[in-house]
Amino acid sequence: MSDRSSRVFTGRFDGKVAIVTGAGQGIGAGVAMRMAAEGAAVVLVDRAPIVGEVKAAIVAAGGKAVSCQTDLEVHTGAAEAVATALAAFGRIDVLINNVGGAIRMRPFAEFEPEQIDAEIRRSLMPTLYCCHAVLPAMIAQGGGTIVNVSSNATRGIRRVPYSAAKGGINALTQSLAMEYAEAGIRVVATAPGGTQAPDRKVPRNPHGDSAAEQAWMAQAVAQVTASAFMRRYGTLDEQIAPILFLASDEASYITGSILPVAGGDLG
Repeated sequence: MSDRSSRVFTGRFDGKVAIVTGAGQGIGAGVAMRMAAEGAAVVLVDRAPIVGEVKAAIVAAGGKAVSCQTDLEVHTGAAEAVATALAAFGRIDVLINNVGGAIRMRPFAEFEPEQIDAEIRRSLMPTLYCCHAVLPAMIAQGGGTIVNVSSNATRGIRRVPYSAAKGGINALTQSLAMEYAEAGIRVVATAPGGTQAPDRKVPRNPHGDSAAEQAWMAQAVAQVTASAFMRRYGTLDEQIAPILFLASDEASYITGSILPVAGGDLG
């Protein structure tokens, strides 16, 4: 496997302003740093203070970035992120909705009702709210691009509420693309499969996993690997590159599409 996916395309986002959510670590941090390296002014959004470290790294490398520490599980957080971008840079060309991730892995019958609600809040509502909050600015300026990070886990075991949330993101992507194409707004999504990443600085489940949950997670990992034609997890770079392509003008005739990035597993 080559390292071509980590290549920087000089100037691909020159003059563009991009909001990247979940930018404190993982795919979000990688997308933000690559977009900044390719010329974008980036607004990094996360509810964890580590987002400031990503901002500092971008600025130290000569890029343009501001950070916004807010909770996107409520609409006021999405509104704050949009207001931060407009105050700093005056426009928003690209929104990357990256917040989400399964909190727990367990059979559906084992989920408590409040745990189901938490999964939906984590993996659907931030994308829904951010799309809603950014639309007025994009409509007023005559266009923009929204890239939602979905998942191939719309077909998968041990995370049904998360799967339902990501199915909602797929529906949102297609419906929003149809509704706002005439306004010059493209809406697209990637559907990542299992992805290798460093240990999270902020865990998704701060209470930790029980022995049973660890066993259920192992079952989910085995299913994800077996379902991929390539029989492996992807890398962060392999997830970042398609997101940047869809966000760029190279993808100007693509809207309403969900691109599987899962080694052949369509989800």
